[in-house]
Amino acid sequence: SLVILYLLWFHRLALLLPGNAHGKNLPASLVQERISFHLIQISSFANQSWAKHQGSGWLDELQIHGWESESGTIIFLHTWSKGNFSNKEFAFLELLFREYFIGLTQQIQTHANPFEIQANAGCELHSPESPEGFFQAAFEGSDFLSFQNISWVPAPEGGSRAQKICDLLNRYEGIKEIVYNLTRNTCPRFLLGLLDAGKRELQRKVRLEAWLSSRPTVELGRLLLVCHVSGFYPKPIWVMWIRGEQEQVGTKQDDILPNADGTWYLQVLLDVAAEEASGLSCRVRHSSLGGHHTSVNLVLLAVIVPVILLIIPVLGRKK
Repeated sequence: SLVILYLLWFHRLALLLPGNAHGKNLPASLVQERISFHLIQISSFANQSWAKHQGSGWLDELQIHGWESESGTIIFLHTWSKGNFSNKEFAFLELLFREYFIGLTQQIQTHANPFEIQANAGCELHSPESPEGFFQAAFEGSDFLSFQNISWVPAPEGGSRAQKICDLLNRYEGIKEIVYNLTRNTCPRFLLGLLDAGKRELQRKVRLEAWLSSRPTVELGRLLLVCHVSGFYPKPIWVMWIRGEQEQVGTKQDDILPNADGTWYLQVLLDVAAEEASGLSCRVRHSSLGGHHTSVNLVLLAVIVPVILLIIPVLGRKK
């Protein structure tokens, strides 16, 4: 089954990669807030002769690895994507991934109906001393099972099939220990190595630019106010339309989009009656605005330390 193949892969990985180096042996300054590393797999099976596997590695929302399915090799998207792992360790990983995908395809393609499998596995750090591992598998977009603490737990959506598989897997204490150690020890070690190797890029700050625009809506007498914020790095940012110090509950934020230079762009919108536009402002908080430090309660992620407020007034009533 899919789960058995995952466990065989984890078992071989445990034998090849050192997993006893805990994050506490690395500088605590590397972890200021919650951060994660995780692998995403999407496997699609159309019929008994066609299958496609996609894999990627992510540091929070930043993709740092890809998977070249034709050659069976890991793609390093940044110069620091290897963290503190050696070329030998990554060669082992590539071999394991190749064998895993081959074995998965051979097992799954006996089924005639097309379907898709998703998996997400990795670890999250709150501090070097408190890693949390996770493993989730989904079938056709619905949660199927997960690994919690030291046990396999079926998802409600998985029904009786997921329950039966979890009951079987939970009989094998050795396999559960392997999964636990890999997600709690090996993954955190790799994550901290990434933070150390990539700290120059991860800690860089690019000052943003902000401007306003407005346009009439389809409803007569109303305006759509748009706050544009562009060229900022890192990605975490807070933007809100306000009147005085009162946040406007109608504020809507679009997705944060990448610019070609690796920085980010965001639009934040507010639909208002034209006569109410006067006195509104767009307020932005971002680490690149430096100079002051706010209270710790406003520090959202490890890369946000200096934060000041940028207020852009809406000049006059829009007509």
